[in-house]
Amino acid sequence: MHLRPHVMALASLVLILAFPEGSRAVPVPQVDPPATAQEPARGPADPSELEAFLDGLIAAYRQAHDIAGVTVSVVKDGEILLSKGFGWADVEERKPVDPATTLFRIGSISKLFTWTAVMQQVEEGKLDLDADVNEYLDFRIPDTYPESITLRHILTHTPGFEDRGFGLFSETELSRGEWLEENLPARVRPPGTYASYSNYATSLAGYIVERVSGMSWEDYIETRIMEPLGMVYATGKQPLPEELAPHMSKGYVFEGGEYVEKDFEIIDASAPAGSVSASADAMARFMIAHLRYGHLGDGRILEEETAQRMYAREFGHDPRLSGFALGFYEKSGHGLRVIGHGGDTQWFHSDLALIHSEDLGVFLSTNTAGGGEISFAPFFEAFMDHYYPVPPLDPLVAPEDFPEEAQKYAGSYMFNRRSYTTFEKVAGLMGGALKVAVGEEGELLADTPLGTLRVRWVEPGFFREPEGPWSLLFEENGAGEVTRLFLGPAPMMAAEKLSFWEGPLFHQILLGFSLALFASVLILMPVRFLAQKSVAGLDPLRGRERGYRWLALGLAVLHVAFLAALGAVAGNETAILGGNALPLKLALLLPMIGVVVTLGVLAAALHALWAGFWGRWGRAHFALFALAAVVFLLELNYWNLLGWKI
Repeated sequence: MHLRPHVMALASLVLILAFPEGSRAVPVPQVDPPATAQEPARGPADPSELEAFLDGLIAAYRQAHDIAGVTVSVVKDGEILLSKGFGWADVEERKPVDPATTLFRIGSISKLFTWTAVMQQVEEGKLDLDADVNEYLDFRIPDTYPESITLRHILTHTPGFEDRGFGLFSETELSRGEWLEENLPARVRPPGTYASYSNYATSLAGYIVERVSGMSWEDYIETRIMEPLGMVYATGKQPLPEELAPHMSKGYVFEGGEYVEKDFEIIDASAPAGSVSASADAMARFMIAHLRYGHLGDGRILEEETAQRMYAREFGHDPRLSGFALGFYEKSGHGLRVIGHGGDTQWFHSDLALIHSEDLGVFLSTNTAGGGEISFAPFFEAFMDHYYPVPPLDPLVAPEDFPEEAQKYAGSYMFNRRSYTTFEKVAGLMGGALKVAVGEEGELLADTPLGTLRVRWVEPGFFREPEGPWSLLFEENGAGEVTRLFLGPAPMMAAEKLSFWEGPLFHQILLGFSLALFASVLILMPVRFLAQKSVAGLDPLRGRERGYRWLALGLAVLHVAFLAALGAVAGNETAILGGNALPLKLALLLPMIGVVVTLGVLAAALHALWAGFWGRWGRAHFALFALAAVVFLLELNYWNLLGWKI
């Protein structure tokens, strides 16, 4: 989930936003069952066999990805089949993970509590899924499009907002409503058209629950969901209540051969999107309640009719792909419909899956940054491969004319879960693009943030892995041109096809041109100054020539300093997610000064050409430098880095 230094770190923000549940870039470890274990029947049934399987699988994952601690619960037929902790909740104190009491941050799985709360209020008649959400707010979302945003759009991640990461993990003195109003993202597409995962929209839903219930979101989920289900070791509050704080697992990054402890992450105003801390046992109770259509023992959180409505498929980009229920998203495979949700903070990575037809639920959470490598798909895929194996798929054979058709699918695609109007747009310059190339014999190669997919033709526009569940679907316009791509396991996003002029490569070429000219000035100008033997000031023209060179040198230094400052800001991912705007504002001051200096350079270049300074090559070099300076500012403006677009 995290790329590192300098500007590449800002690119990593795209991957965090695009895939909040981790990465599939590494293969699933192959774990042989213990010699004493019998071949399991379809689906887990024997707790001893399940424990033996998980012991081997989790041990392999912890070793491969340097994960300090893991907690897992599996529920079946209304009971906890297995709940177990692996490794350490506190490495320094050698405190083991206790599945009953050790709290892990579950990230975006917290959204399921918000969605449940919304459905409770719908059930009580206080909310209407199809009403304009402005009816429930004390501020107004602009009427950018004729269609209003509804809670149904929010629950299916189709409200049409751009996405932001800046300030997601932040503390604020603003009330939740004030923060939501101040940080309202731009509406960039009509609601109900394409999914684009939105933490902001979920926080908005949590705030709506507050307004219609008269309770804070944190108190609401505790009294209306957690307490009825007996979820003693769970809370959405931050900092943790005094009685729960000693049970919180530490969060870690593995660096320099050791586990480095990190601070407790505060997800303040956007708490409804990701603040819950819970034990594996508590999450087991939550899963059982949703598998049993809203009840656990004597506790009921939803009426059965409401629950069935919540779990039914509500939105999808195509029937052949996973889509959305109301809040839950589909993770279907192995011939089974699966709904669930993943979740990440910076240090904790989690996944939850429910299979109603099997009365089965699976929850996993890790407390180390490396856990993102297993939480989105590898763990659950390994679990499903073991308990619900599927027979080999029929060979996929492309039609003879496929090579002629294939080229229209090739190109770069950018996920629509991104910023369009703020400085975060620049992340698309360095990462997040999905590249598709044509392979052999009806095969496409898709280089995605989840790893490289090799997919083969199934039918026009639809491709899947020959021996796996992952698929790609391409959308065409009326002219037969490919406009979008949908990644099967990521129903929360669409990827828009980029023209060459929109793609990162074109802009990297332009920026490379500018930087090359800046570098030439940084190198050549000092050399020329040192070699110059005449004294500036004796000849007015000679003094002006030297002044123009100093001006060019100053501009080159200014822009290089800006890139260094931007890299330093971007490299501090915690500061970006924490919403620390001051360093960014200071860095963005440099290009504004650069605008003024560039005007001076342009005037100098025109005068140099008219006056015949420096000889032909000298004038050409200065003119190219002036052009490079203009191109650089245009690029900064394109990527929302000219001005304070924060």
